[in-house]
Amino acid sequence: MKVLYTAVAHATGEGRNGHATSDDGLIDLDLRIPKEMGGPGGATNPEQLFAAGYAACFHSALKFIAASDKLDTSGSEVSATVGIGLLDAGGMGLEVELDVHLPALDHEAAEALVAKAHTVCPYSNATRGNVDVLLRVV
Repeated sequence: MKVLYTAVAHATGEGRNGHATSDDGLIDLDLRIPKEMGGPGGATNPEQLFAAGYAACFHSALKFIAASDKLDTSGSEVSATVGIGLLDAGGMGLEVELDVHLPALDHEAAEALVAKAHTVCPYSNATRGNVDVLLRVV
């Protein structure tokens, strides 16, 4: 792979109840375990950050493919829902649901575009085979 960009982030403190920063200073935030997982809540968590990154990355992939196929993506939105839980085999795992809204396309064209975007999105490629990802046109 030819690397085009490298992001560097650091976690300090107590991991999920700690602090995260990026080398460029654009990220500088507290992290807290969500109340649903027995933590204090009150700050972001790694799953929210992953959801935001995946939604943005997938939306870019969608628009890239749509531009090359001359498809209208005006008003489009991507929402990522990331779940974390216990795996049957032990340990913890993630699951993702991507809800894609493409109001300018009919349902069939939207589903085809979403499937294509899923083949080029770096987050989709990174999770493929490791994380269950449900794609849904809404």
